[in-house]
Amino acid sequence: MSTAEYGPADVQCSQDLFAHAWMVRTFVKHSAEVEEFPELMQAARTIFDVSRSLESRVDDPTAYFRQLRKKFHRLKAAAEQFRQDAPLASDHTNFRQAVQSFEGCVRGWDRLLCTHAASPSKPTATPQNEAAEPVAELDATAAFPDDDDA
Repeated sequence: MSTAEYGPADVQCSQDLFAHAWMVRTFVKHSAEVEEFPELMQAARTIFDVSRSLESRVDDPTAYFRQLRKKFHRLKAAAEQFRQDAPLASDHTNFRQAVQSFEGCVRGWDRLLCTHAASPSKPTATPQNEAAEPVAELDATAAFPDDDDA
């Protein structure tokens, strides 16, 4: 498959992932721990930079995914570094969840990029003609045991 096969639904899926990543960015940017661990801001800066580089391309799926493919290594590296840095800043549930969320976004982008990969050696995701698995809904009312531990 070629990148020309990307469509508006693929862009929307990626943009949904960026919405999740943006919340990680916002959490990191406004956390008190960032003052003592400024290296956490690398994740926030990377999410911002890549998001901004894509926003002008949302109406052109081919250009959007060409740009995402160029920037993907930065997102992946930032998520890997964040996984190492976040526990040093705090072991709070919020930080653990931020790591999991950012890594989930990276896995989602990887699946999107692999779906239309030109190389047959890369794994492929669900074919276009099959329904994708539904995304689990979050229970906004769920309480976490250490929410008051901030």
